[in-house]
This record gives sequence, structure tokens and C-alpha cells, in this order.
Amino acid sequence: MAEKRFAGNIERLRAPERVERLEVERAVELSLEGDEISSVLDVGTGTGLFAEAFAKRGLAVTGMDINPEMIAAASGFVPGGEFQEGTAEALPFPDSSFELVFLGVVLHESEEPLEALKECKRVSRARVAILEWPYEIQPFGPPMEHRLNPEDMVLLFQKAGFRKWKMVDLTNTILYLLEV
Repeated sequence: MAEKRFAGNIERLRAPERVERLEVERAVELSLEGDEISSVLDVGTGTGLFAEAFAKRGLAVTGMDINPEMIAAASGFVPGGEFQEGTAEALPFPDSSFELVFLGVVLHESEEPLEALKECKRVSRARVAILEWPYEIQPFGPPMEHRLNPEDMVLLFQKAGFRKWKMVDLTNTILYLLEV
């Protein structure tokens, strides 16, 4: 469903109010908490907003996105990162390639969320972190029909084979932390 893909421009994706709304630093901090993480895959990296925050913490960052314009933008914002085109449903990496796989407000755009989660689990050695919009009407973010219901998320986690997860409510989003 290509209509679910974000079609905004680069400036809008990095607008200060959006960065604040997504609580980028807090989401990154929580995603790293408790484990020794040195490598991260940022799935659906967009302009590299989260990849940049991970890189500032000294992590080896790889980002992928379906949109070549976003890959070019992310490469400019995160010069030390590696970026390539690809989809969440078919990650072009060997098993256990990264300690952390991060999806920043992108799972709701996936054509096949279950396949995306299976792929993220496959390439992660430790954790998958998913930042998503809550299942409620908000004056920002995607329309309700594109948002993911938390009960459906839990079913997806189970079907994808995750053994343990927790949900952290942030101000405007929800962070799901899944152990592989």
C-alpha cells in the first residue's frame, strides 16, 4: 500500500517541532538502556534523524529506506553512517548482524508488518525497538486507519517469535522494546 508511505519533504521530517514531538533523544536513550549496544540498523531511516542520534553516541550506524532521496539526505546528515535502499520486509543483511534494530514511526507504513518484524528479529542479536504513534486520534501523525492497535502489535510480536517485550508510553508516541 504505497499510500501509507510518508510523502513529506526533508525539511518537514527534521522540523524542530517534529523532532520534539518524537522525543528523539529519549527514544534513543531508552532503546539503548540495559544492553551493551555498539551497532544499530535504522529501518526506514528517512533523513537519518534517529541514525544521527545513535551515531552521536558512538555507535556504528546502518540505515535503510525504500526512498533513494531519503538515503541521499541521511548520508548527508550522518557522514559516518552506511545507508542503502531496501524494505523492512526483506532486509539484505546476514542473521544477527546488529545488536539493535530500530524502527522510528515506520512499522505502520509497512506493507507486511509481520514479515518486517520477522526480518528485524532475524538480523538483531539483542533487541528490536519500535517507536510508533499511539492508537488514538492526534492532530499530527498518520490517519487512524494507518495506526497500529497495541493488541494487534502484541499478536504480531508473538507471531514473529519474540520472547519478551515491554511498552513505554512517551508523551506523543509509544516505544516497544523487544528482546530477541
